Amino acid sequence: MIRYAGLVCTVSIALILGSSTGAQDARTFITHALTLEDVPKYSAEFEHREYVNPNAPKGGTLRLFAIGGFDTFNPFITKGDAAVGMGNIFYESLITETQDDSLTGYGLIAGQIEVAHDLSFAVYHLRDGAHFNDGSPITAHDVVFSFNILKEKGLPFYRYYYGNVSEAVALDSQRVRFSFSGPPNRELPQIIGQLPILSKEYWEEREFDKTTLEPPLASGPYKIVEFEPGRFVVFERDENYWGADLPINRGMYNFYRIRYDYVRDDDVSVEAFKSGEYDFRAEGSSKKWATSYDFPALHEGLVKKEMLRHYRATGMPSFVFNLRKPKFQDKRVRKAIGLCFDFEWSNKNLFYGQYTRSRSFYDNSDLASEGLPSNAELELLEPHRGDIPDEVFSEVYKVPVTDGTGNIRRQLQEAFSLLSEAGWQVENNQLVHTESGEVMEIEFLLQSPDFERIVSPFLDNLGRLGIQGSIRTVEPAQYENRRNEFDYDMITVVFGQSRSPGNEQRDYWGSAAADVPGSRNFAGIKDPAIDVLVENVVEAKTREELKVATRALDRALQWNYFVIPTWHINSDRVIWWDKFGIPDVKPMYGVGLLSWWVDPEKNERVEAYRN
Repeated sequence: MIRYAGLVCTVSIALILGSSTGAQDARTFITHALTLEDVPKYSAEFEHREYVNPNAPKGGTLRLFAIGGFDTFNPFITKGDAAVGMGNIFYESLITETQDDSLTGYGLIAGQIEVAHDLSFAVYHLRDGAHFNDGSPITAHDVVFSFNILKEKGLPFYRYYYGNVSEAVALDSQRVRFSFSGPPNRELPQIIGQLPILSKEYWEEREFDKTTLEPPLASGPYKIVEFEPGRFVVFERDENYWGADLPINRGMYNFYRIRYDYVRDDDVSVEAFKSGEYDFRAEGSSKKWATSYDFPALHEGLVKKEMLRHYRATGMPSFVFNLRKPKFQDKRVRKAIGLCFDFEWSNKNLFYGQYTRSRSFYDNSDLASEGLPSNAELELLEPHRGDIPDEVFSEVYKVPVTDGTGNIRRQLQEAFSLLSEAGWQVENNQLVHTESGEVMEIEFLLQSPDFERIVSPFLDNLGRLGIQGSIRTVEPAQYENRRNEFDYDMITVVFGQSRSPGNEQRDYWGSAAADVPGSRNFAGIKDPAIDVLVENVVEAKTREELKVATRALDRALQWNYFVIPTWHINSDRVIWWDKFGIPDVKPMYGVGLLSWWVDPEKNERVEAYRN
């Protein structure tokens, strides 16, 4: 039986930034960790994460897969298709999270963090001995360079996420001060610590906004040692990794090599797994989970297949309308189209009953709106009465529910009524706008053929209203380019959420992001009322204020029908070849794969079978 780390969580009062270990002056205090909980899970004296084996052996290879291809090792810009695996095993940040304490950032490159009590600035103190993989020291000047180059030339995300970080200054070689603008922001001291740290000396000699297949200089536990563009990339453990003995890393990063092989589509990846070409798979398809893994190695105990419960916020998986298209600007049209998606039939006939219908943008968390608005929520919503849908104030939001038989005549009648109100009528079996003469046509842009079986019944229902629906499935690089340029009618998106939403909400819903290529405002929302509700989330000073602000924003997003909610699952479906040692404790918010290790005896048995 797997135990879960940190199952009992408390969240209540204002931002408490870790356990103080000293003070720079009366305005600040110094801590080993920044948290949005009451206190960090781990004290300054902790020895290792709870969900690791600190004595795990090092060695062996973890073989994984990726879909599509890659043409760059720069994941920080909109150009190119970056190789997978460039995250925390390659690039590092000032602080890092654990999978059993997702609201806390523990010092990584920075050993201590000094924070102003009024949240106007934070000073990160870098660890002595922290260095890049070539042995060159990580300095405050590298941190300042990273901040400036990412905001100037990086993905649009960085400009919004760090929009209220007004300045980064190197106080000396080991200390960097970040100054904050605007109202006190409970997240900023912590999220600026998530900044990826790049080598100033390395990147000043290169064009940062260009794609590159030169393995970059980084500081993480693994280095790129071998690759073929679009085919595979191999990361090898750096035996001189500077942070190997840190408590936060003890028992982690046990594999000698991590290899990603690229395959052309997900069906090929399943067969590659079954034939033993890679070791671990997180399954995203309910159909594949139910039907694709009946093979001898599983029955013989050489492969393990489990659904592991998680406690992550599931966010909002959805079909997203592109409001930049005039045909979608009337919310009655969006609501009508949403009525044609029959989740209950799909769950029964396509998903093997594995899913729950998503309702809130913050599902599976205490941030989701429920019932009618509370008095505290109404204080935030009332100033926008008349600018946000009236239903926000008087009705409980519910997603449409069918009987699962496929007969949705009542829903179609309601949809047709809404479309008629919005000026659309059926002429010659086509839905036509009575004034403009535009025919309602919707192209669903997909990157996986697996979704075609899900969208096709949806299109059949739309067709009963005279809507001309079509599917366009493209390869991943083309999909990403079209998505970045907002070249679509509808796409499928999971708006992922943390347990503490904040600055990133501007990138999801903010007017300023709507026309910025590469932003995550996929719907193209430009709504002043939504902008204010987003800022309420960003500026929340306590956990209770955050709950109120997030629930108010949730209601406004729901009743505007910017998306069609789809489904979620609160378990990770994982399958792996039984070659690993696994810690007894499983983290609450993930699988903990990088705490696993290769067990020599198990590996010998698996390799004998494979060969």
